Amino acid sequence: MDTAAPSPSGSPLPAGEPGAVARDPNYKWIALSNTTIAMFMAAVNGSIILISLPAIFNGININPLTSFQYLLWILMGYGIVTATLLLSFGRLSDMYGRVRLYNIGFAIFTVGSILLFLTPDTGDAGAIELIVFRVVQAVGAAFIFSNSAAILTDAFPPDERGKALGLNQVAALSGQFVGLLIGGILAVFHWRYVFLISVPFGVVGTIWAFLKLKEPAYGKRSQKIDIWGNLSFIGGLTIFLVGITYALLPYGSDSMGWRDPWVVAALLCGVLLLFAFPIIETRVEDPMFRMDLFRIRNFAFGNAAGFMSALARGGVMIILIILLQGIWLPLHGYSFESTPFWAGVYMLPLTIGFVIMGPLSGSLSDKYGARWLSTLGMVLVGISFLILAILPYNFDYLPFAIALMIMGIGNGMFSSPNAAAIMNSVPPDERGVTSGMMSTLMNSGFVLSMGMFFTIIVVGLTGAFPTALAGALTAANASPLIPSMSAIPPTGALFAAFLGYNPVQMILGGLSPALIATIAPATLATLTGAVWFPTTLAGAFMPSLALSFYIGAGISFVAALLCAMRGEKYIDESDGAVPINASDTDPQEVSGDNVQ
Repeated sequence: MDTAAPSPSGSPLPAGEPGAVARDPNYKWIALSNTTIAMFMAAVNGSIILISLPAIFNGININPLTSFQYLLWILMGYGIVTATLLLSFGRLSDMYGRVRLYNIGFAIFTVGSILLFLTPDTGDAGAIELIVFRVVQAVGAAFIFSNSAAILTDAFPPDERGKALGLNQVAALSGQFVGLLIGGILAVFHWRYVFLISVPFGVVGTIWAFLKLKEPAYGKRSQKIDIWGNLSFIGGLTIFLVGITYALLPYGSDSMGWRDPWVVAALLCGVLLLFAFPIIETRVEDPMFRMDLFRIRNFAFGNAAGFMSALARGGVMIILIILLQGIWLPLHGYSFESTPFWAGVYMLPLTIGFVIMGPLSGSLSDKYGARWLSTLGMVLVGISFLILAILPYNFDYLPFAIALMIMGIGNGMFSSPNAAAIMNSVPPDERGVTSGMMSTLMNSGFVLSMGMFFTIIVVGLTGAFPTALAGALTAANASPLIPSMSAIPPTGALFAAFLGYNPVQMILGGLSPALIATIAPATLATLTGAVWFPTTLAGAFMPSLALSFYIGAGISFVAALLCAMRGEKYIDESDGAVPINASDTDPQEVSGDNVQ
């Protein structure tokens, strides 16, 4: 017999289907709308930074081309903190209440947004404050991400969960691109507005969540906190991802830090701790994560496919922004200062494809299961990577837009069915930690993807950019500038493109008037114009970019294979439902391999 669970206000909720909150027919829409606002807000906050960094760095008087460490930590610190906390927060939510910790997370995220808006200092101190306040936001986001899918799974019946999760994820991806547009607009007025935009959503959403969301009537077990499991997982993943981040910074004469002894030690230590985690979890009395959940086919292959999908596409947005802002838009008449905003506009087909297919695929997966929908989705993503890989740097926009649309449709076909299949496959009292594991793998894949793509691009630029630069200067009759212009490091060229800067003007501004006088005015105008630097960068950038896209395609096809191996539709029987019919259920699942 189910026990009644207290609502946030303390009044008991009538018991019903295990893990469900189905007494009020309108409650599921309250849960969907609130979690959708939270996911949208968190996604906007993540992408708005990508576009607004030039204005933010100018606002706190930091030169982004000489402050790579701040740039990387503002970009990647949020993802690192979120990824490392999700699994622990998911287990805590199963123990102490998903809605309760979700509400706390909403409030923490809002406080972080207010602190970012109020950042008091400038210079290095201001940059460090921004990073710390972003970490506060990340803690709140980890509570939100680790509980949103579980709250929706509790609120919706099994035959509507795919649709609900699809709408939720559409809001998340839409938020990424709305953030690009809003960031480009707000940064024109004042950099602080970039952070202020989240505050009203956060305040309203937090109050609404505390008043309206209800704790489900699943039986929470009395457990001890798994100290050793938490230390090994959080410590291992944090150390490993921090090592990845610092590997992207120059070390000595190297353009990257992969040979830095501290980076090597961090990566090794992180891997050892992560290898120790499953061993610890099989030996402690109350494990943070039940390793036997991986015996469930939809759980195991769904999470593996989700990680590979995130690894394939996590760095794509930044790489495409570099391509658009640093090369394509200037070559098509856009000023460097305006490229951040227009990059967001020209990437809209990706959002449109996802918005069209996300809810539709979620509804279809409710009827037919996730196996073939998610498989076809990742195949389409792989095809879109291949199309992008063969485009020249001065491409026509139509094939580029088609490739982005296909990528959006493919990700829409994959994301919500995959999430619904994972969440449906586990018992109600494991949904918090399952949501945490799903989000952990996704966020870790995103951070690793950024490190992987940046490494490929920087290694390629390191070998090709000096030669391309010297050849372009010679062709422009500016050979005397070769020694001085060689001061542009490959990473500087890359981040200049990412931030919408023309570094040539900055380099020339620091040269002696006598040297400048040896160069014809027409040549100087060519060098500082909108065509010369993007064309020079393109020659060194495009081979590495194509390699990144081919690797992304390969990883996507691996994810498609994992999707096909997940088995047919399965809904955990302890949820009050049974497998649809014998032909829809994997024999292993019927025979008891599922965790009940």
